[in-house]
Amino acid sequence: MTKEFEDYLSELQTDMVLICSEYIDNRANDIYIYCSYEPNMYAFDFFYNINETILEKHQVNEMNSSKYAFDISQERQFKAMDIGIDNLKKIHKICKKFHWDMPTEIKLHYNVKQNHLKAKYKYELIYSNDETLLPDDVFNQWIEEVKNKIEG
Repeated sequence: MTKEFEDYLSELQTDMVLICSEYIDNRANDIYIYCSYEPNMYAFDFFYNINETILEKHQVNEMNSSKYAFDISQERQFKAMDIGIDNLKKIHKICKKFHWDMPTEIKLHYNVKQNHLKAKYKYELIYSNDETLLPDDVFNQWIEEVKNKIEG
C-alpha cells in the first residue's frame, strides 16, 4: 500500500501536535499551532488553552500548581520550534513531490478531550508583501482571536 499525500501530511501534523503536547506533559485542553511559509522563510509557534485560559509556551507555568512546573527554558522552546520548522520543511518537500501547492499558512487546533485535529490552510501571501507585518504579528493576532472566543 503506497502512501498518499494526505498520509504524509497527516503524519507530520500529528508529530507537530505530539511535540507541543509533550512540551507541557499532555496537560492542555487545546493546542494551537501556527505554521507559515512564504518565500524562503519558515515560521512555527504554538500556544495552549489550559483550564479555559490561553497561554503561550513561555507562560504555561502561570496556571500550574506549585507541585509541578514545566521546563519552559529558552533551549526547550527553541528545540520544540526547530522540530516544528523541520516538519514544515518536510511538508514543503512532500508538496513538491506530489505537485501540490505549499500552503503559506497552516493553523492547527487540536482538541485534546475529543482527540480531534482541525486544520485551516491559506495559499496567498500574508506578510511578505507587507512592509510592517511579520509572522509573529499574524501569530499574535490569532492568539487574541482565540482569547476573545474562550475567555470572553
